[in-house]
Amino acid sequence: MPSCRFNLQPSDERWQPGCRIFSMPNEFEQAIAALHREGVIAYATEAVFGLGCDPDSEAAVQRLLAIKQRPVEKGLILIAANLTQLQDYIDLSQLSNEQLARVQASWPGPFTWIMPARTTTPTWLTGQFDTLAVRVTAHPQVQALCRAFGKPLVSTSANLTGEEPARRVADIGALLASQLAHILPGEVGGQANPSEIKDARTGAIIRPS
Repeated sequence: MPSCRFNLQPSDERWQPGCRIFSMPNEFEQAIAALHREGVIAYATEAVFGLGCDPDSEAAVQRLLAIKQRPVEKGLILIAANLTQLQDYIDLSQLSNEQLARVQASWPGPFTWIMPARTTTPTWLTGQFDTLAVRVTAHPQVQALCRAFGKPLVSTSANLTGEEPARRVADIGALLASQLAHILPGEVGGQANPSEIKDARTGAIIRPS
Protein backbone atom coordinates (compact mmCIF):
# COMPACT_ATOMS: atom_id res chain seq x y z
CA MET A 1 0.00 0.00 0.00
CA PRO A 2 1.44 3.41 -0.89
CA SER A 3 2.35 5.73 1.95
CA CYS A 4 -0.28 8.38 2.66
CA ARG A 5 0.37 12.03 3.41
CA PHE A 6 -2.21 14.43 4.69
CA ASN A 7 -0.58 17.85 4.44
CA LEU A 8 -1.07 18.20 0.68
CA GLN A 9 -3.23 20.75 -1.08
CA PRO A 10 -6.59 19.51 -2.46
CA SER A 11 -5.38 19.99 -6.03
CA ASP A 12 -2.29 17.85 -5.50
CA GLU A 13 -2.45 14.76 -7.69
CA ARG A 14 -0.68 12.77 -4.96
CA TRP A 15 -4.11 12.38 -3.37
CA GLN A 16 -4.68 9.54 -5.86
CA PRO A 17 -2.80 6.63 -4.18
CA GLY A 18 -4.84 3.74 -2.85
CA CYS A 19 -4.49 4.70 0.78
CA ARG A 20 -6.67 2.85 3.23
CA ILE A 21 -5.94 5.26 6.07
CA PHE A 22 -8.60 7.95 6.21
CA SER A 23 -6.92 10.98 7.83
CA MET A 24 -4.48 12.07 10.47
CA PRO A 25 -6.00 13.13 13.78
CA ASN A 26 -5.26 16.82 13.24
CA GLU A 27 -7.16 16.78 9.93
CA PHE A 28 -10.14 15.11 11.59
CA GLU A 29 -10.07 17.58 14.48
CA GLN A 30 -9.92 20.48 12.03
CA ALA A 31 -13.00 19.14 10.26
CA ILE A 32 -14.94 18.91 13.54
CA ALA A 33 -13.81 22.41 14.52
CA ALA A 34 -14.97 23.75 11.14
CA LEU A 35 -18.40 22.20 11.68
CA HIS A 36 -18.66 23.85 15.10
CA ARG A 37 -17.81 27.18 13.46
CA GLU A 38 -20.77 26.72 11.08
CA GLY A 39 -18.43 26.04 8.19
CA VAL A 40 -18.94 23.73 5.22
CA ILE A 41 -16.58 20.77 4.82
CA ALA A 42 -15.92 18.20 2.12
CA TYR A 43 -15.61 14.56 3.12
CA ALA A 44 -15.59 11.13 1.48
CA THR A 45 -18.84 9.12 1.47
CA GLU A 46 -19.88 5.77 0.02
CA ALA A 47 -19.51 6.76 -3.65
CA VAL A 48 -18.43 10.40 -3.96
CA PHE A 49 -17.14 13.26 -1.87
CA GLY A 50 -19.87 15.13 -0.09
CA LEU A 51 -20.37 18.62 1.26
CA GLY A 52 -21.49 18.71 4.86
CA CYS A 53 -22.40 21.09 7.64
CA ASP A 54 -24.34 21.40 10.89
CA PRO A 55 -28.00 20.68 10.06
CA ASP A 56 -29.19 22.79 13.01
CA SER A 57 -27.44 25.93 11.81
CA GLU A 58 -29.45 27.88 9.25
CA ALA A 59 -26.38 29.98 8.49
CA ALA A 60 -24.29 26.88 7.77
CA VAL A 61 -26.97 25.29 5.57
CA GLN A 62 -27.55 28.52 3.66
CA ARG A 63 -23.80 28.75 3.12
CA LEU A 64 -23.75 25.18 1.77
CA LEU A 65 -26.68 25.87 -0.54
CA ALA A 66 -24.99 28.99 -1.88
CA ILE A 67 -21.75 27.09 -2.53
CA LYS A 68 -23.64 24.24 -4.18
CA GLN A 69 -25.92 26.64 -6.09
CA ARG A 70 -28.84 24.50 -4.97
CA PRO A 71 -32.36 25.87 -4.33
CA VAL A 72 -33.50 25.44 -0.72
CA GLU A 73 -36.87 24.17 -1.97
CA LYS A 74 -35.30 20.88 -3.11
CA GLY A 75 -34.47 19.76 0.43
CA LEU A 76 -31.36 18.01 1.65
CA ILE A 77 -30.11 14.64 2.92
CA LEU A 78 -28.94 13.98 6.47
CA ILE A 79 -26.31 11.29 7.02
CA ALA A 80 -25.88 9.75 10.46
CA ALA A 81 -23.92 7.18 12.44
CA ASN A 82 -27.09 5.52 13.73
CA LEU A 83 -30.87 5.84 13.76
CA THR A 84 -30.86 7.53 17.17
CA GLN A 85 -29.08 10.55 15.70
CA LEU A 86 -31.94 11.04 13.24
CA GLN A 87 -34.84 10.82 15.67
CA ASP A 88 -34.93 14.57 16.37
CA TYR A 89 -35.61 15.17 12.68
CA ILE A 90 -37.92 12.35 11.55
CA ASP A 91 -41.28 11.18 12.87
CA LEU A 92 -41.05 7.42 13.21
CA SER A 93 -44.59 7.24 14.62
CA GLN A 94 -45.89 7.74 11.07
CA LEU A 95 -44.26 4.50 9.90
CA SER A 96 -45.67 1.04 10.45
CA ASN A 97 -43.53 -1.63 12.08
CA GLU A 98 -43.12 -3.25 8.68
CA GLN A 99 -42.02 -0.01 7.03
CA LEU A 100 -39.52 0.75 9.77
CA ALA A 101 -38.16 -2.81 9.66
CA ARG A 102 -37.58 -2.44 5.91
CA VAL A 103 -35.60 0.73 6.48
CA GLN A 104 -33.57 -0.69 9.34
CA ALA A 105 -32.73 -3.83 7.36
CA SER A 106 -30.90 -1.66 4.83
CA TRP A 107 -28.79 0.23 7.38
CA PRO A 108 -26.02 0.90 7.86
CA GLY A 109 -25.49 1.12 4.15
CA PRO A 110 -25.74 3.22 0.97
CA PHE A 111 -29.53 3.56 1.12
CA THR A 112 -31.30 6.87 1.63
CA TRP A 113 -34.94 6.88 2.73
CA ILE A 114 -37.56 9.60 2.48
CA MET A 115 -39.13 9.71 5.93
CA PRO A 116 -41.89 11.82 7.51
CA ALA A 117 -40.28 14.89 9.05
CA ARG A 118 -41.08 16.18 12.52
CA THR A 119 -43.03 19.42 12.54
CA THR A 120 -40.05 20.99 14.30
CA THR A 121 -37.61 20.07 11.52
CA PRO A 122 -36.54 23.32 9.85
CA THR A 123 -37.54 24.09 6.29
CA TRP A 124 -33.93 24.75 5.38
CA LEU A 125 -33.58 20.95 5.56
CA THR A 126 -36.95 19.77 4.25
CA GLY A 127 -37.39 22.41 1.55
CA GLN A 128 -40.92 22.40 0.15
CA PHE A 129 -41.69 18.96 1.59
CA ASP A 130 -43.03 17.53 4.85
CA THR A 131 -40.50 14.71 4.57
CA LEU A 132 -36.75 14.41 4.96
CA ALA A 133 -34.18 12.23 3.21
CA VAL A 134 -31.95 10.38 5.70
CA ARG A 135 -29.27 7.71 5.70
CA VAL A 136 -27.33 5.72 8.30
CA THR A 137 -23.94 5.27 6.72
CA ALA A 138 -21.56 2.33 6.83
CA HIS A 139 -18.60 4.53 5.80
CA PRO A 140 -16.21 4.43 8.78
CA GLN A 141 -14.94 7.99 8.44
CA VAL A 142 -18.44 9.46 8.14
CA GLN A 143 -19.59 7.42 11.13
CA ALA A 144 -16.66 8.82 13.10
CA LEU A 145 -17.49 12.38 12.00
CA CYS A 146 -21.10 12.07 13.08
CA ARG A 147 -20.17 10.51 16.41
CA ALA A 148 -17.53 13.13 17.15
CA PHE A 149 -19.85 15.98 16.14
CA GLY A 150 -22.70 14.43 18.10
CA LYS A 151 -25.32 14.67 15.39
CA PRO A 152 -25.99 13.97 11.71
CA LEU A 153 -24.40 15.98 8.92
CA VAL A 154 -26.01 17.50 5.88
CA SER A 155 -24.81 15.46 2.91
CA THR A 156 -24.84 16.57 -0.71
CA SER A 157 -22.36 15.75 -3.44
CA ALA A 158 -19.23 17.90 -3.65
CA ASN A 159 -19.84 19.63 -6.94
CA LEU A 160 -21.63 22.62 -8.29
CA THR A 161 -25.16 21.81 -9.44
CA GLY A 162 -25.02 20.24 -12.89
CA GLU A 163 -21.37 19.22 -12.68
CA GLU A 164 -19.89 15.77 -12.04
CA PRO A 165 -19.38 14.94 -8.35
CA ALA A 166 -15.83 14.55 -7.04
CA ARG A 167 -14.55 11.06 -6.30
CA ARG A 168 -11.11 12.19 -5.08
CA VAL A 169 -9.88 15.26 -3.25
CA ALA A 170 -8.04 16.18 -6.45
CA ASP A 171 -11.38 16.27 -8.30
CA ILE A 172 -12.73 19.07 -6.12
CA GLY A 173 -12.44 22.15 -8.29
CA ALA A 174 -10.50 25.20 -7.15
CA LEU A 175 -13.60 27.40 -7.13
CA LEU A 176 -15.47 24.97 -4.89
CA ALA A 177 -12.46 24.28 -2.66
CA SER A 178 -11.87 27.97 -2.05
CA GLN A 179 -15.31 28.27 -0.44
CA LEU A 180 -14.92 25.38 2.00
CA ALA A 181 -13.83 25.60 5.63
CA HIS A 182 -12.01 22.26 5.43
CA ILE A 183 -11.45 19.33 3.07
CA LEU A 184 -11.03 16.12 5.03
CA PRO A 185 -8.73 13.61 3.31
CA GLY A 186 -10.37 10.26 2.82
CA GLU A 187 -11.37 7.56 0.40
CA VAL A 188 -14.82 6.97 -1.00
CA GLY A 189 -16.42 3.58 -0.51
CA GLY A 190 -16.95 0.99 -3.19
CA GLN A 191 -20.25 2.29 -4.54
CA ALA A 192 -20.25 3.21 -8.23
CA ASN A 193 -23.14 5.69 -7.88
CA PRO A 194 -24.63 7.91 -5.19
CA SER A 195 -27.03 6.20 -2.79
CA GLU A 196 -30.38 4.83 -3.85
CA ILE A 197 -33.28 6.91 -2.56
CA LYS A 198 -36.58 5.26 -1.63
CA ASP A 199 -39.82 6.38 -0.03
CA ALA A 200 -40.07 4.70 3.38
CA ARG A 201 -43.88 4.54 3.30
CA THR A 202 -44.42 3.27 -0.23
CA GLY A 203 -41.12 1.62 -1.06
CA ALA A 204 -41.06 3.53 -4.36
CA ILE A 205 -37.62 4.19 -5.81
CA ILE A 206 -37.06 7.93 -6.12
CA ARG A 207 -33.47 7.67 -7.38
CA PRO A 208 -31.91 4.37 -8.43
CA SER A 209 -28.36 3.57 -7.36
